[in-house]
Amino acid sequence: MNRLSTYASFVRFSHSVFALPFALTGALLAIYERELRGTAFDGSIRDQVAWIVVAMVAARSAAMGFNRLVDARHDALNPRTAMRELPRGAMTAREAMLFVVISSLVFIGAAYKLGPICLALSPVALAIVFWYSLAKRFTSYTQLFLGLAMAVAPVGGWLAAGGGAGWQPWLLGLAIGTWVGGFDVLYACQDLAFDRAHGLRSIPVRFGVGRSLVISRAMHVVTVACLAALGPLAHLGWIYSAGVVGVALLLVYEQSLVSEHDLSQVKRAFDLNGYVGILYFAATALAIYVR
Repeated sequence: MNRLSTYASFVRFSHSVFALPFALTGALLAIYERELRGTAFDGSIRDQVAWIVVAMVAARSAAMGFNRLVDARHDALNPRTAMRELPRGAMTAREAMLFVVISSLVFIGAAYKLGPICLALSPVALAIVFWYSLAKRFTSYTQLFLGLAMAVAPVGGWLAAGGGAGWQPWLLGLAIGTWVGGFDVLYACQDLAFDRAHGLRSIPVRFGVGRSLVISRAMHVVTVACLAALGPLAHLGWIYSAGVVGVALLLVYEQSLVSEHDLSQVKRAFDLNGYVGILYFAATALAIYVR
């Protein structure tokens, strides 16, 4: 159990709640869209949802494990991250590499079960999520690449459930991408001095804390706009709209916790995001169920 706890902490397993609800929402919208077109979903919905969950958790675990591996040297130097599993010796680099390989294979296996399109795109998805960990060495727009990596989730869910051509997955992908990118900008502000000292790049390093907060807030405005636009496009009704209002209020509160001269509440603001995906998925599911 201690080893299991170490591995779960290594990849911050609890943070799966960020992307997973959006992947499930993508699948839910695809199934709903097929019903509106009069096209029944082929196969077992329960099995498909189970494989989506496996794929999401495995992909995120592989990405986080890879991130911890390539950042181990910097993590050991940063007081905020020095107690992570690799720097403090709770795990070896060999264990971490094996974990990433196994997680990647599980993801590809789940993609195979989800269909030929998902299987064909699985290497692309892994390349995107792995690139984020390297991006800070090459570009200041690291947080945008994390947003891109997370935007894969709802599009993947849509494809896994057999969704057709439409704007729904792209709006949802843009929403989660700007949401995640926005809160990662906030999170990166606390490492500004360390990143500058060690030649790492980020939006806060390039623009400073003040302008980075403006960028983060603008991204969250785009998030809410995309979610709001999705409602009438997918015929989701007032319950869905109420859920979007709830998400908007959570993001306003999150932003209010952080200011240019006070970053002490960044962790608290970050943790609020766990409720965003859950609230959004619940509102979407309820909106579809009561129609």
